Amino acid sequence: MNDQNRLLLSGDEAVALAARHSGVSLGAGYPGTPSTEILEHFAQLGGRAQWAPNEKVALEVGIGASFGGARALVTMKHVGLNVAADPLFTVAYTGVTGALVIVSADDPGMASSQNEQDNRHYSVAASVPMLEPSDSQEAYDFTLKAIEISERWSIPVLLRLTTRVCHSKTVVRSDGELPAPAPEFRRDVRGRVMIPANAR
Repeated sequence: MNDQNRLLLSGDEAVALAARHSGVSLGAGYPGTPSTEILEHFAQLGGRAQWAPNEKVALEVGIGASFGGARALVTMKHVGLNVAADPLFTVAYTGVTGALVIVSADDPGMASSQNEQDNRHYSVAASVPMLEPSDSQEAYDFTLKAIEISERWSIPVLLRLTTRVCHSKTVVRSDGELPAPAPEFRRDVRGRVMIPANAR
């Protein structure tokens, strides 16, 4: 491995780099420390990023992209997942086509938040897998792994960061860009429209 593949990155920057390297087509989110820098860095790297009016809309945009076969990254701070809980629980039923990774940036110690909510409980409640990196290298690696899991099992994956992981910098070794599948929308009313008869 040469030195060009060794970078000093924050956890947020590492997630953004992994998203670019894995061919994420769209990053959507709602700004709020400690998650804001993910989409900002993703855009700086040339990725398509957009802010939404709130976290629910951001997740619904990401779900739409993933239904079309694209890889999507949705970012928010921990309290934002409360706002996005409705589509989170529903997409756990519908599943996805392209990868859907939902980043929850939790804030233990309330550095910039109104509570110390632990969003690991959302993973259990919604029955979706969750990965929890402990440094920037794992933030990079686990983002790639979350995309792989999401596509393999057609399910959204939560990526839970904390303020320390988001803002601390460690060395990241990257493997370079990975091929992304070509997006393709397939109509699936029964699988995607969650009226009770379909959801059951």
